[in-house]
Amino acid sequence: MTKYDAKANGVGCYHDWIDHKRSALLHERCPAAKRVVVIGNCELYQGDNTQILPHVEYCDLLATDPPYGIKQDKGFDGFDGFGGFGKPIQRRQYDGEWDQDRPDPEQLAMCLTAARKHIIWGGNFFADLLPPQGKWLWWDKCQTMPTYGDGELAWTSLNGSAPKKFVYSNNGLMAKEKGRVHPTQKPVAVMEWCLGFLPDAHTILDPFMGSGTTGVACVKLGRKFIGIELDPNYFDIACQRIRKAYDQPDMFVEQPEPAPIQEGFDYE
Repeated sequence: MTKYDAKANGVGCYHDWIDHKRSALLHERCPAAKRVVVIGNCELYQGDNTQILPHVEYCDLLATDPPYGIKQDKGFDGFDGFGGFGKPIQRRQYDGEWDQDRPDPEQLAMCLTAARKHIIWGGNFFADLLPPQGKWLWWDKCQTMPTYGDGELAWTSLNGSAPKKFVYSNNGLMAKEKGRVHPTQKPVAVMEWCLGFLPDAHTILDPFMGSGTTGVACVKLGRKFIGIELDPNYFDIACQRIRKAYDQPDMFVEQPEPAPIQEGFDYE
């Protein structure tokens, strides 16, 4: 991948310049977004997804993990069932009130109309708001802590009716991914598994982007990603993680070139 010499030209690399110009164009088309950041083949919008969704393209797949309304933003109180002999324990507290309520019915309906197919984690908490469907996904977390749930369910509009299971440890001594920055952060491997059900889905949408795991999975699999996040802190984290994913690409995945700029901008 040919890059301009940043020191010689006094500016960042050519692809960074392209991303900057694309961000400006997308922000003009979507003024409701507080910020728009383009990183490679990822378009990231900070703001209310109900105001932003009408301005983004129709996508092949919506893969998301919306708030469940189970108060995960307030952390977790429970008991240590192993070496603590029933001693009370408390999980880290998080800022904001993003998990106080289930998704609004109109908001969820808007998300469904934004893509051809859908994978929505936590759908069992608001199944009454979703069309009847038989093909559920189940993530078996291999939990080592008895106070945690055994797994999570995703409602889908995928073809077929057979439920599918993915086994991947996320907590305790067996956890395969460390250093989570969001209390409900999915492992990248889980989202890669989701995308594997639709190998021909080129553009993936996540209107509840959080810390950007779906975007990281898209980068690793060479898919286009559109992410929306309301919280500015998690938006920044998502940008950082997606940039890092591009800095450490999968050698077996061919990354698409950024879209050309049509307007006559001068290179500054």
